Amino acid sequence: MDPGRQAMINGWKSPLQGDRDTRDRRVAGGGRDGDRERDRDITGPRFDSSNRISKTHRPPPSKSTGANSAAAAAAASGRYLTQDQQSEQFVADEDKFVLNQAKKKADIRVREHRAKPIDHLAFNLRFIDTDRDIFDDHDADAEISILGPEAVLESLGEAQLRELDEDIRSYHTLECNKKNKEYWTALLALCADRRQKLKPQGPEGRAVTSVASDVDRILSPKSLAQLEALEKQIRAKLQSNEPIDTDYWEQLLKSLLVYKAKATLKSICEEIKAARVDLLKTRDLEKARELEASDGYAGAAPALGSAGSSSKPASRPSAAVMASASASASASAGSSSAPPPGTARFAVVGTEDFSQATKALYDREVAKGISEGEEIFTAEEEVPGVSKPLWADKYRPRKPRYFNRVQMGYEWNKYNQTHYDHDHPPPKVVQGYKFNIFYPDLIDKTKAPTFKIIREHGRRKGESLAPAGSEDTCLIRFIAGPPYEDIAFRIVDREWDYSAKKERGFKSSFDKGILQLHFQFKKIYYRK
Repeated sequence: MDPGRQAMINGWKSPLQGDRDTRDRRVAGGGRDGDRERDRDITGPRFDSSNRISKTHRPPPSKSTGANSAAAAAAASGRYLTQDQQSEQFVADEDKFVLNQAKKKADIRVREHRAKPIDHLAFNLRFIDTDRDIFDDHDADAEISILGPEAVLESLGEAQLRELDEDIRSYHTLECNKKNKEYWTALLALCADRRQKLKPQGPEGRAVTSVASDVDRILSPKSLAQLEALEKQIRAKLQSNEPIDTDYWEQLLKSLLVYKAKATLKSICEEIKAARVDLLKTRDLEKARELEASDGYAGAAPALGSAGSSSKPASRPSAAVMASASASASASAGSSSAPPPGTARFAVVGTEDFSQATKALYDREVAKGISEGEEIFTAEEEVPGVSKPLWADKYRPRKPRYFNRVQMGYEWNKYNQTHYDHDHPPPKVVQGYKFNIFYPDLIDKTKAPTFKIIREHGRRKGESLAPAGSEDTCLIRFIAGPPYEDIAFRIVDREWDYSAKKERGFKSSFDKGILQLHFQFKKIYYRK
């Protein structure tokens, strides 16, 4: 038989071709490759030592814990997130969002002088909070007179402290930043100590109080490092088998933890003061020097609540008192430079509605934020010719809460186009309003609140009595039934646009306890 034919049947190459290939391979890559090629199955793949396929080395997963680290490790290793990891990441993102919204609402209430005690504590921390969004900062925040944390606690009663303790725990649970968590931990300890002091004491409490002066004398001059060292010594003594006065040492340990919290809070407050001074140096050097020479906080806390009243709601009436005091002060200070008509911000509020239903509606509206070109509009006017309502003996009159916005913008008429450009725009003018007034506790819910326009001095619609360069104003009065009083605001008197456009359209509705009146003014176009 032909040798080539026999070689093909046996799975070999022909002798001549095989010898030539074997010689070439032995020269190029080793002697055993030719033997391996000769012994292979004729239908199998050829072996090539220059093309070797191997698995890539995969780095070991990270040992870090937590939802975000688990997701990062899964992404780095190219794996999909498991269902548990997705759930953990969703919960972590949701907690972060809730915390940021709570901080934003606290900032807004402090800026509008209607803050609750927890808002003062949260606003204090914003100057050193590295997790905050810089776009939420306002230039004038450093100039706001803020209260010291201990001053806030000392001005509250038992019921208010109980509510404040719950609010602090919410922040403490959601916070992930180490420095911020230390701040809330210290406040929890001080709040618990303050509540304990306000409780009536029995014989044991009076016995403990008798040595309080000695404890204060020992602990008050010590620094944070010294207190931490002393804490270790006391814990070791309590765990030992030595014959000691256990009650004394346990009370000393409790007091030490309070002083340790005070020292931690003092250190954080010094950082807050330094950050505020740095911000003020870029705006007002004189104010920065005054702040640097002081302790960084307001001299005395306003009436956040009565220390002896535990039956009244905690922070609701106190917010109204603070709003009244701050608004009257700002009104007297800013009387020389009055804002444009229809854009004044704050007004004195006496009997504002602070029910839980109103608070829920208000917080929901505040969470929507302020759009571009909008400003907060909360200035009230006295309702003309108002008298005591007939139902005042049956229901307690209250003013409704509201969250209103004024829409500001530029008018590019012929004059402004000639004298201004986009780099040097004309003054902003009022272009519309958005009123959101809350009536969740109406007695007669079948009758919706209404509004009407009041023009003074006998002026009629379309008439103008204002001097050149200014605009006429009028009062818009909102009327509802018991238990709500009428409320009025001063607005620019121009013709409204009643069209149904999506963004600029007219809206007047009353649904789920909210009266919404949104309108913009008509734009006047002149033909050549």
